Amino acid sequence: MSDLNDPRVFFAAERTLLAWNRTSLALMAFGFVIERFGLFVAILMPQQALPLQRGLSFWTGLAFVVLGAAVAAYSTVQFRKVLRTLKPVEIPDGYRVSPGIVTNLAVALLGIALTVYFFMGV
Repeated sequence: MSDLNDPRVFFAAERTLLAWNRTSLALMAFGFVIERFGLFVAILMPQQALPLQRGLSFWTGLAFVVLGAAVAAYSTVQFRKVLRTLKPVEIPDGYRVSPGIVTNLAVALLGIALTVYFFMGV
């Protein structure tokens, strides 16, 4: 439990949550680029009309997307733990704490949807 009675503690926690959100988005974007790079290479260098294989770039890209989704979900859990330690005086009146949580959960769900798309689309 915090004894500072200072709303800056809450805002620092929220900035940290949003920094993790950006990190998870970057991981998923990097994973998407890696996965699609394998498709690009397969188009440039066809090998005797073999069906498209799920190679190293597919699995590496998929791992980055899953990691990004996990980071988004876990950072939400961490933020909620911090919120439970704060007193009501540390959260400004009328300020909503849920937009950051909803945003992170949406990013996690979209990361899972992208993972499913990779499996269905290839």
